[in-house]
Parts: sequence; structure tokens; C-alpha cells
Amino acid sequence: MGTLEGRAAIITGGEGSIGMATARALAREGARVFLAGASEPGLRAGAGELGPDTAGWAVADVTDSAQVKAAVDQAVARFGRLDIVVANAGIAGATAPIAEYPEDAFDATLAVHVRGAFLLCKHAVPHLASGASVIITSSVVGLTAAPNIAGYSTAKHAQVGLMRTLAAELAPRGIRVNTIHPGPVDNEFQHGVEVAATGADQATAAAVFENMIPLARHAAPDEIARAMLFLAGDDSSFMTGATLPVDGGMSS
Repeated sequence: MGTLEGRAAIITGGEGSIGMATARALAREGARVFLAGASEPGLRAGAGELGPDTAGWAVADVTDSAQVKAAVDQAVARFGRLDIVVANAGIAGATAPIAEYPEDAFDATLAVHVRGAFLLCKHAVPHLASGASVIITSSVVGLTAAPNIAGYSTAKHAQVGLMRTLAAELAPRGIRVNTIHPGPVDNEFQHGVEVAATGADQATAAAVFENMIPLARHAAPDEIARAMLFLAGDDSSFMTGATLPVDGGMSS
């Protein structure tokens, strides 16, 4: 039996590289996983890979309360329970100095990251019992900061505030809440961020970022997923209100 046998999870941004790597890691330990996200083809493919006995999926705009509630309700109806909640949906936002930063991009970035995590927790928490784990995917820039990313960095810091509030609120029920803070990951999302930030081609931009990482390389999605698995399971049973960096040393 796996360490998560009999448990059920919901993951927003489930069709992305970190979302799917996390889903695979949880499923290998026996969990059933419900994927929610924006891309129907990606969600369908991801759930298909995991198999009908293990996975379900739903398209959901994480900024829309009714859609998030519907996804949570579908997960509970399918699996009969909910034990692991992973708020993982995100967008990159704009890259610009503060005086030029587009207001609509700032609002949209906070809506996806902060409102999206809030809504998932709002609708999932009533279904959780003692021993459940809530994980919010923040970022290394939720612990540090960088120029020209006001929307993204602000959103990632705000997720920490949400996490700490929920950790205090839910501790009496035995529910743990933590944030995970990935550094640069070798995926399409990060490649786009790096090209936008540097104005260079992908290879050159990646090299620039690797020079900022003490371990001098990008993370693989599976490396983030292993940390997710740790937070989801009993190995982290005395951790709540924590910010877990998985960033190659960038925040040290």
C-alpha cells in the first residue's frame, strides 16, 4: 500500500507541468486525484494518463466562485472525500517597471493566484477532516522579490498571508496549511518568464537565470512534485504555517 492509499486530492492548474507531476506523485502513493484547470485537452490527457479509476477532471476558471465550487463538488462526489488540496493555478503576469505596469495585468495576476487560492480553500475546507493537507503553490519571489514583476511578486507574497491565516484558523481541526516556493523550473511557463524578463532567446535567458541559482540549474517538475508529496502526506504531520523553498538556494 502507498502512503496515501484511500485519500483523495484536488489540484488546480492540474494540466500544467507541476500540476501533472504532482498528480503522478500522489497517484503513485495510492491517492485518487481530481484535476481542475483551464485547458480541456490538457486535463483530459492528464486524467487519461492516470486512468479512470484514479483521476477525474473539470474545466474551471479559478477566479469564478461557482466554477471552483462545482469542481470541488465533482471531486467529492466522485471520490466520496477530500484529503489533499493543492492550489497550483497561476499566470506569469506582465513584466514592466511600476510606473508602466499595466493595471489590468496586475488585477488579473492577483485574481488567478490570490483569489484563485482563496476560492479553492473556501469551497474545499468544509469537506476536509483532521489530517488533511492544504498546499498553496507560491514562488521563490514569494520569499524574495525582483524588479519589474509587481503583479507576480505581490500575488506570491499575498498567498503566504492567506496560508498563515488558514493555518491558524484550521489548526484546531487538525488541518495543515503550507506554501511551497519553487525556484525556476524547466517548463514552458518559466521559459516564457525568462524570455520576457531578459529580452533574450530562450537558451540565453535560461543561462542568465541559472547564474542566479546557487545550484546552477533549473528544477525538474518532478523535484517540485516530491516536495508536494512530502507536504501532502504524514511525513510532514507537524508542519503547518510553513514556507517551504524548493529553489536551488535562491532564497538563502
